[in-house]
Amino acid sequence: MSHQYVLALRFALVNLAGFALVISAYFQGWLQGLFVQYTSTLSVIMCAVFLYGLGICGVKIWQTSTALNDIRSGSPKPASRAAIYLAAINGGPEQNRSILVNMLRLKISHKVSIIRQISNSLVFLGLIGTVIGFIIALSGVDAKTASDVTAISTMVGTLISGMSLALYTTLLGAVLSVWMTVNHRILATGSVNLLTAIVELGEARG
Repeated sequence: MSHQYVLALRFALVNLAGFALVISAYFQGWLQGLFVQYTSTLSVIMCAVFLYGLGICGVKIWQTSTALNDIRSGSPKPASRAAIYLAAINGGPEQNRSILVNMLRLKISHKVSIIRQISNSLVFLGLIGTVIGFIIALSGVDAKTASDVTAISTMVGTLISGMSLALYTTLLGAVLSVWMTVNHRILATGSVNLLTAIVELGEARG
């Protein structure tokens, strides 16, 4: 019984470790810069996108894990992908099997692609934050007021705020993208195992 949910267990352990590191970083005071005035909106958007992707990934990993268990039982449920594949190859010509396998591969891989897209979107959001940060930083630089002592403090403050936005959002996007990529690899591995198990079951039943 313990080997049946290895995929879901990997997902749980990876993300528990990730959230433990986030909590540790919070208490170390390393996350405060992510939610100041200039960076808070984009940081919240990136965190929301990440949690959305993590939720989708968790659901798909659970579905894949239960589908693998279903196949290992030897009697797939009637509405499952395995049962549909077995019904399609049953009594059909041998040359159609490769086509059916390719169709099954496309269907299974499609559910993995959205996680990869979310991972890529986190990087792009980080880059957007970088561009916005540099725009904010450079908008405060005015050569005409560079000799004005009273204006320098405002200029430096805007420059620091812009650079903080650029660096923090880039870092956040990169970290969340790596985290999501790890989850994507877990799901991709499970999907390959599922495809292999379905095809092997079909070959065993001839």
